[in-house]
Amino acid sequence: MPAYPREELERMVQHWLDENERCEGLGDWKPLAQLYTEDATYGWNTGPNEDFMTVGRDEIRDIALGVEMEGLHGWSYPYQRVLIDDVKGEVIGLWKQIADAKRPDGSPYQVAGIGGSWFRYGGNMRWSWQRDFFDFGNAAHLFLEMIKADALSPGMKQRMEVAASGMPQPGHYRKGTAPVELW
Repeated sequence: MPAYPREELERMVQHWLDENERCEGLGDWKPLAQLYTEDATYGWNTGPNEDFMTVGRDEIRDIALGVEMEGLHGWSYPYQRVLIDDVKGEVIGLWKQIADAKRPDGSPYQVAGIGGSWFRYGGNMRWSWQRDFFDFGNAAHLFLEMIKADALSPGMKQRMEVAASGMPQPGHYRKGTAPVELW
């Protein structure tokens, strides 16, 4: 028997896609926090010795969807494919990262390759777990290209200054020290 009826998972995915698009348009992803269970976790790996993890809806809203999205207003994350596993109640969504800034030839700055989110459904139209994956090297390369072209938004410039300061950032942990297991 499936973990959740497929129709319910399909409704959740469509609800997520609609809300994600709405929040993208607002330039504010924090309202998406309501689509997580109260005790949900959301994280990703940022390199061989670094992880990012938020625990609970409030941290997801304030840090993962707030602080971590600062400077990305105007960016879009169109989903390319969504795969649903109704036996485990899990979903994989594959997306692109596209900046609103344009190159001199008119093409958008875009992270090469594809990224994704792995979700675990918690019932009641909420995710209980999310892990993102993306090519950190391609993302870093794009940001370097944008720095050289002076194409970063003021918010992203400020965010990079904070990151370069060496001050510990909320949600960022040395490998193996996050409050829950990343994977």
